[in-house]
Amino acid sequence: MAKQKKHPEGTIALNKKALHDYSIEQKFEAGLALAGWEVKSLRAGKAQLVDSYVLLKDGEAWLLGSHITPLKTASTHVIADPVRSRKLLLHKRELGKLFGAVQQKGYACVALSIYWKKHLIKCEIALAKGKKEFDKRATEKERDSDREIARAMRTKGKE
Repeated sequence: MAKQKKHPEGTIALNKKALHDYSIEQKFEAGLALAGWEVKSLRAGKAQLVDSYVLLKDGEAWLLGSHITPLKTASTHVIADPVRSRKLLLHKRELGKLFGAVQQKGYACVALSIYWKKHLIKCEIALAKGKKEFDKRATEKERDSDREIARAMRTKGKE
């Protein structure tokens, strides 16, 4: 009998919109304070980070706007709020860096992804600066050119 992995390794949810709208300055790894039904839903992959952001207040960091859909079987006795604010677990040193940088003009703190790290659920947050419209177009052009170069390299290797 093969040994079965208890928790899958890898990404649960990504926030691709944040990568499009912001230029990432620095990344942090934070733990999440979750309820039992939320862990079961995340194990099933029922999470979205599309409009989520990190709120810094009273010396703590909170993840707002993330949506974890409750499973029908897991939350029969609990009234589940799918968009409740969840506490992010960070060291004081990391919180100090975030508070100092967010007070500067143009900086924001956004959630990039939720993923498994061994048996724990982590949230990758980033200190980011908002992109202007021309920056977004330049990023798309660069991505397209990289794709064209990769395509040319593949076809050249086959000849």
